[in-house]
Amino acid sequence: MSRSEFPCEDWNALTQSPLMSSVLQERMQHLTRRSLFSSAAAGLGAAALASMPGIGRAVDSQPGVPGQPGLPHHEPAAKRAIYLFMSGAPSQMDMWDHKPQMADWFDKDLPESIRQGQRLTTMTSGQSRFPIAPSIYKFSPHGANGTMASELIPHMAKKVDEIALVKSMYTEAINHDPAITYICTGNQLPGKASLGSWLSYGLGTENEDLPAFLVMTASWTGRKQAQALYNRLWGSGYLPSKFQGVALRSAGDPVLYLSNPDGIDSGVRRRMLDTLAELNRNTLDRWHDPETEARIAQYEMAFKMQTSVPELTDLSDEPQHVLDLYGPDVTNPGTFANCCLMARRMAERGVRFTQIFHRGWDQHGALPKDLPNQCRDTDQPSAGLLTDLKQRGLLDDTLVVWGGEFGRTIYCQGALSKTNYGRDHHPKCFSIWMAGAGIKQGVVHGETDEFSYNIVRDGVHIRDLNATILNQMGIDHERFTYPFQGLDQRLTGVEEARVVRELLA
Repeated sequence: MSRSEFPCEDWNALTQSPLMSSVLQERMQHLTRRSLFSSAAAGLGAAALASMPGIGRAVDSQPGVPGQPGLPHHEPAAKRAIYLFMSGAPSQMDMWDHKPQMADWFDKDLPESIRQGQRLTTMTSGQSRFPIAPSIYKFSPHGANGTMASELIPHMAKKVDEIALVKSMYTEAINHDPAITYICTGNQLPGKASLGSWLSYGLGTENEDLPAFLVMTASWTGRKQAQALYNRLWGSGYLPSKFQGVALRSAGDPVLYLSNPDGIDSGVRRRMLDTLAELNRNTLDRWHDPETEARIAQYEMAFKMQTSVPELTDLSDEPQHVLDLYGPDVTNPGTFANCCLMARRMAERGVRFTQIFHRGWDQHGALPKDLPNQCRDTDQPSAGLLTDLKQRGLLDDTLVVWGGEFGRTIYCQGALSKTNYGRDHHPKCFSIWMAGAGIKQGVVHGETDEFSYNIVRDGVHIRDLNATILNQMGIDHERFTYPFQGLDQRLTGVEEARVVRELLA
């Protein structure tokens, strides 16, 4: 960068100031007007820090190469993670949080002493009363500790001795989009990096032919009016874009534009990419824009995926006894069962983080009609995934998480009858489970009141959940930062978060 290019008349005074570190001076010599403006939001101090080894600077995390220097911070229990995300918020008291005493409360109003003036959504805030809707589903004890589970989840009920069930999750978000954004990225506002992107950035990948972070959106058979999902939920935010999740599709090319156009073979494609990479490197040398570097890496990954992804999605080598674990829908592309089997295949191939989104859990009405379908979609495949991973010796170092963005209310939204009811959003308590990779087996953590409305013991915030996931991957969430807009950004944010050590073996 020359003096004439710098947008300040007193170039010498700036570069020779004793307040300027030698690192910053060297950095300034390579900045252009364009790149300086593009990073101005982070401030010159962040630019200096970004130039220091091991401080907020992304190493060239090419596939098959570890991520950031100094990571992991400690010996990881998990090499990889699979997140089964139930978008729309499963009803905890109809699946995991048994409240038998509610049978005596049918159609009685929720006591104000329990509600305590809690914020309501606009969907029920206008109701004149909040009648209790007991679950119509039978619960029974399972496992060594007699963990109660609903008849809707018979396959996962048999797995209670292999999972850690958390009944005391909570969040501040009360509507779907901010709540999903919050749990996936650590903030209710869009623009932050997702959990998978953080892991991809920090730990890299073990497979040079597949991305570190893969995403699938499964089909569902419950309520068809489902909340939209946006790619920012698996986006990289302020991290370099090469760390964003890659979404696999169930129809056509598994990844958009994976196939070559007619008349273009792999040799021609290779020569085209080599030439394009040379042009991009020239651009990188001139402008020093990290997004150009990301573009080079992404083109290379796309070329490798032309071979690796078709092999990944070809289930013809799976024996029938394995297919049977996941249920009858396993060979139907895009079903949750198919996605779970794909997740196991990704785990075998060293994919760092796999996330499956299953929509349709937003049962404001007709819950007895839609919830059984949702559970039928997910129950056997979830249990089958755990069995399959365990049989292959992968569960010991694969972390599996199941859950949604918040819970449901014990009171009914809309009309209530003995056989039909709906439930509104409820952020003050909900249930999730974790398994594998150093997680205690057969434990139930946390407790809610008799209405499944308030937490009475061992609350776990969604920040705590993310801190625990990072911990199992060998990362100290407080030390894992990235400089952006003058702040050391963290997945867990600036508010208190803790690793839930009671869940760890």
